[in-house]
Amino acid sequence: MTKTIGKLSALMIAVIALFTFSVPANAAGTYVHDPMANPKAAADIIVDPNAVYGYAPNPDSPRLGSFAQYDWSDKVFVAEMRQQREEYHESIKELYQIKANMEAQGKSVEEIARAVSNRRNEIRMEAYKDDPEGLAKLKESNLKTYGNENGGTPEYFYAKYGSWETVIEKAFATNAGADACLGLYDEYYNTYFIDSTSGNTSSVIILPTYAEASAA
Repeated sequence: MTKTIGKLSALMIAVIALFTFSVPANAAGTYVHDPMANPKAAADIIVDPNAVYGYAPNPDSPRLGSFAQYDWSDKVFVAEMRQQREEYHESIKELYQIKANMEAQGKSVEEIARAVSNRRNEIRMEAYKDDPEGLAKLKESNLKTYGNENGGTPEYFYAKYGSWETVIEKAFATNAGADACLGLYDEYYNTYFIDSTSGNTSSVIILPTYAEASAA
């Protein structure tokens, strides 16, 4: 009897071990949607078991690398960053109103693209008004990514994508990796457009969450 129980125990341990090593690296199930399945997010973050939400900025990421030096296992720090991030998401809704007002006025697509793109950069800077160190890191990241410490200009995005419509779409895009590090990936998942057939993140951004909230 004892031998039988011992064999069963050994079998159970083996099954549990097999299951553990076969679970995808979704930071132990932190999210319903795996951030590492999103190529854009995966390029900016790493799985970190010690981080509050299981993910931390990738030191090699041009976009988030400058934030990798912080302690992402520090609950107080992460809570403060999360609050800033939520305020930033909320502030982006302003762009919808700008776009709607300009469309009602008969403004051209280029005029709208320039307005929302420039305002987007201002909003990002304003989010760090009480955080000089964070603002410095943001400017450093912008400089590496766009060659401009204030962020990508309308001209930059137009030259890259050749479409003012895409410039508008980029103004509404948010960094999925940052959301993953701050416990917000599932909450804003519908704001990331991921091509599930190819595994690539499309340049076209669809934001149903913001649109629905603005209409409420």
